[in-house]
Amino acid sequence: MPLTSKMSRKWTDRYALIVLSGLLPVVLGVLIIVWQANRSLKLEATQTAQEAVRQFDLMLENAKLAADIVLPQAGRDCAQVELALREQVTRRPYVRSVNLVWDNQIYCTSLFGKYKEAVSPEKYANGVLWLMPGTMVTPNDPVLVYRQNKDKRGVLISLYGFHLVNVLGLVNHKTYLLIVVGDAWIDRYGQVRNTPPPHLPVAQTAVPSPEYPYRVIAGFNEGEVWRHVIVEYPGLLGLLIFLGIVSALTVNRLQKRSSSPSSEMRRGLEAAEFIPYFQPVVRGDTKQWAGAEVLMRWQHPKEGLVRPDLFIPFAEHSGLIVPMTRSLMEQTSQLLAPHSSHMEPGFHIAFNTSAHHCQNLELVEDCRRFLDAFPPGHINLVLELTERELIVPTPTAHQLFSELHTLGVMIAIDDFGTGHSSLSYLREFNVDYLKIDQSFVALIGVDALSRHILDSIIELSAKLDLGIVAEGIETEEQSEYLAAQGVDFLQGYLFARPMPPAEFIEALQARLTPT
Repeated sequence: MPLTSKMSRKWTDRYALIVLSGLLPVVLGVLIIVWQANRSLKLEATQTAQEAVRQFDLMLENAKLAADIVLPQAGRDCAQVELALREQVTRRPYVRSVNLVWDNQIYCTSLFGKYKEAVSPEKYANGVLWLMPGTMVTPNDPVLVYRQNKDKRGVLISLYGFHLVNVLGLVNHKTYLLIVVGDAWIDRYGQVRNTPPPHLPVAQTAVPSPEYPYRVIAGFNEGEVWRHVIVEYPGLLGLLIFLGIVSALTVNRLQKRSSSPSSEMRRGLEAAEFIPYFQPVVRGDTKQWAGAEVLMRWQHPKEGLVRPDLFIPFAEHSGLIVPMTRSLMEQTSQLLAPHSSHMEPGFHIAFNTSAHHCQNLELVEDCRRFLDAFPPGHINLVLELTERELIVPTPTAHQLFSELHTLGVMIAIDDFGTGHSSLSYLREFNVDYLKIDQSFVALIGVDALSRHILDSIIELSAKLDLGIVAEGIETEEQSEYLAAQGVDFLQGYLFARPMPPAEFIEALQARLTPT
């Protein structure tokens, strides 16, 4: 009897362990999926609201331009300026009517000519914007009125509410959007309300305009998280169940723990198995070498050369990316410093940087040691910000980038245009270069939309006075197109694949004349 009882407890414990090992990946997987769905919806809501603000600001910018032109005409006889008012309506997108004001009294409009109506400045948010439910011409259609005033002169520019509703409904049909101006708000259904804006239960976010007194609220209705999970992650629950079954079947057969990836990577770090490879970067106009990106490879004693996508994400997640990058910079300086005479002044050497590098100021010392290995001012050190993990703009991060710029280190945004945070990085950090993702380059001559996005990125860099690098170039057509667009630097297999150190140094000596 005692034997039976003992065996019964043993099998009970074993059964419980099997059940727990099977349920654990399923439960954790569902929790992670729900967390990721909430995070994705929050990012989607923020991005959608930002896009709506951008489009609304564009409309108001047209209204402001029209107001700037006609404001000096306020006070003149209506017959003299009526044609000028109508000209602004025809020339400015989104503008429906232009009205001249003198001493808070409308006296001339582009619709009716002479007209008389009092203006109540208190109805305008910050004296600038008023969201009206309608006018006598279109009593059921909302109108957004932009007001500009100087002394007794004033201008009222009305924007057709159809354009507002169109943006709210079409910028992202899955996201519920509304624009709030003062005490009034409107959503995609086109009815102006003066009640408090509704609370959106999922991922609500509010994005104010940086230029005008309004804000856009975005979010989702109840149940959107599970709808998002079902739509965006089909079949993933079945995979989790499969993993649970595999875990339950193998748990009792494991004899010992396999060494963890972090332990293996620490061993590789101590053995100096993480080595640099170099991919040249050429100038867009002359195709001469202007620098190189330093890429990390793992020379594993058993697996051979391991691709970076198989270990870099885990290195970032575990924090090992910091000492690994430090080792990479030390190896690079030891390899290239003796050959600095073969590099043109201003030769760029770029390293990838993750969020873990921005948690303290150790990176500044790493960069200082790297630059000290070369003749003063001979090379340009570039750090490329990756978006695999979000860099939070903390005071430490801001101090880090400030000290890096003081040191002469330049900052680039890697894979610009593909991540959620590229634009926020432009706002938060003092960036020197944008690096166009190869997905846009690959569609040159194939996809017109991607080409327009590519042209917009190039135009943005020019307006912000930023350098620009295009990567993933594989054809002459891509190279010629980008060079014609004024792209500063090019990188890709068309010019050179990533090279081991000896091959890169040999090619460097052969291509560049010693200084």
